Amino acid sequence: MTLTSRLVALAVVALTFALFNGEAGAQQKSLKERLTGTWHFVVAEITGPDGAKSYPFGPTPRGMVIFTPNGDFMQIHIASEVPKIANGNRMAATPEEYAGIMRGTIAQFGTYTVDEEKKTFTMKFTASTFPNWDGISQTRTIDKLTDDEMINTNPQVGAGRGSAYNLYRRAK
Repeated sequence: MTLTSRLVALAVVALTFALFNGEAGAQQKSLKERLTGTWHFVVAEITGPDGAKSYPFGPTPRGMVIFTPNGDFMQIHIASEVPKIANGNRMAATPEEYAGIMRGTIAQFGTYTVDEEKKTFTMKFTASTFPNWDGISQTRTIDKLTDDEMINTNPQVGAGRGSAYNLYRRAK
């Protein structure tokens, strides 16, 4: 084997080793690193204690959840259909319009932590459009997390309504 052949073979081995180590490194990302980013809300499905399914934000909800690397989050869910305010002034809607908007939206922000072993994340709400959640924590199970899709479950939806299955797709 010539010196050139040996150098080429050595370069091929080194390149192959670097490529495999790069793939292994990418696969070694923590759950928190994989969760970090912006996710678009696709659907929320509630399963009641009796097994009945409901979709509190309708069949085509809108919304996002954003997880920052330093542990902050922001989440907003808006139903497929929320009433428009007829007079155009958000400060002077009718009681029915306000009720429809309240039923069809939820937003909150705060901090989050990830339990790598249990595959969960816990959100501590600083503030929420549902003020009863201000200052509380909720833990969600991560059922699926790929580069493009996240499914999480909230095992205890408020007021004993059951559990929530939430599907998100990563923003591109």
